[in-house]
Amino acid sequence: MKYIVDIAYLFGILAYSPRILYRMCRQDRYKEGWDQRLGKIYRKNPDKSCIWIHAVSVGEVNATRTLVSKLKEQFPDFDILITSTTDTGLARAKALYEKDLNVSYFPFDISWVMKRAFVNIKPAIILLMELEIWPNMAQICQEKKIPLVVVNGRLSDKSYPRYRKIRPITKWMFSKATSILAQTEEYARRFIDLGCPADRVQVTSSLKYDTAQTEGPVPGAERLQEQIALGDNRLLVAGGTGPGEEQILLDVFRELKKQTKFEDLTLAIVPRKPERFDEVAQLIENTGIKFIRYSQLKESDSVTDQKPTIFLGDTMGDLKKFYAIATVVFVGRSLVKMGGSDMMEPTGLGKCTLFGPFTFNFKQTVDVLLKGQGAIEVQNQNELLEKSSKCLIDHDFADTIAQNGRNVIQENKGATQKTIEIVKSILHTGKL
Repeated sequence: MKYIVDIAYLFGILAYSPRILYRMCRQDRYKEGWDQRLGKIYRKNPDKSCIWIHAVSVGEVNATRTLVSKLKEQFPDFDILITSTTDTGLARAKALYEKDLNVSYFPFDISWVMKRAFVNIKPAIILLMELEIWPNMAQICQEKKIPLVVVNGRLSDKSYPRYRKIRPITKWMFSKATSILAQTEEYARRFIDLGCPADRVQVTSSLKYDTAQTEGPVPGAERLQEQIALGDNRLLVAGGTGPGEEQILLDVFRELKKQTKFEDLTLAIVPRKPERFDEVAQLIENTGIKFIRYSQLKESDSVTDQKPTIFLGDTMGDLKKFYAIATVVFVGRSLVKMGGSDMMEPTGLGKCTLFGPFTFNFKQTVDVLLKGQGAIEVQNQNELLEKSSKCLIDHDFADTIAQNGRNVIQENKGATQKTIEIVKSILHTGKL
């Protein structure tokens, strides 16, 4: 089987290589970490047993925060390794953990590369965030009797049909997992349908509820408010936006600003992908509206001496600060067919939150938020204009939505402790 998988990878690499080269040259990506991607991963404390956690990108890395904290507390004699696939995911992992944990790129799942990684890492258990089971990794885990656990497991409406098309392969892979810890009953049924033995699947809810802050100040938010000279002005924050969405937001903002009741309104746009910062800056510049890139203020730790009406959040790790000082939040990648961005963070902070109809990556969260009247779904640009206007004007309405959203997040916490108990059981017994 491994030779078939390796041959498939070879053809995949050949097909994908032009895109890799383009991104290396034009987007400054994939330039670092090739030794780690080829399995040369070394730990700070190689004599300790190791818990290996793999999180694909930024969202999955953020979801590890409470889990890692509890693992450090419950297993002080273990070394912890965090791996990520994307450049942004690794940057986030380094920002969170590099001081005291091992952080690395995820090795390619080519048989000889993965074998080299296992020799260097010597994992006692592997925790895969959300879905990331890889064939050669799964095979080596089975051969070496290393527990392989999918944590915070989910199969979205978009990915599930794709996996069903290759069900023989997914059945082979999932049969090698020690346990699947699914976010919802629906996701659990999907894992079982794809071939995971039912007795290995449990529902634990989502770790992201636990990582969502619901109390206390957000570090750096007060300074951000000073830097952009917000004062008593209202702030509409569009976070995690995607291609085609920023123009919609700019059009909505211009319509709002035509009304005298929104003279004090400020807009902050924070694109999800850093390689799009310049593109979005050009879009804003084309409107003729005065704007400032937040990176200019952050790098010099200065306060703006201008009075712009738009801020471009072109730095990494600051979206939560923008959410914390927002009057109303729009969560991006949801008015375009990209699956949405994390709406737990702004709702947990008690912000009146809106998002579009394309949220298949966060289906469970959207369902419970809408059921609890803790967020507002808009279908198009006109509805975004209408609903954001209402939320900015009707403070009682906005406050009710915000409080409901925070309540929903608080009510769904608890996945971290459930996950820790299961991991503890597996480490002590080798099984559930």
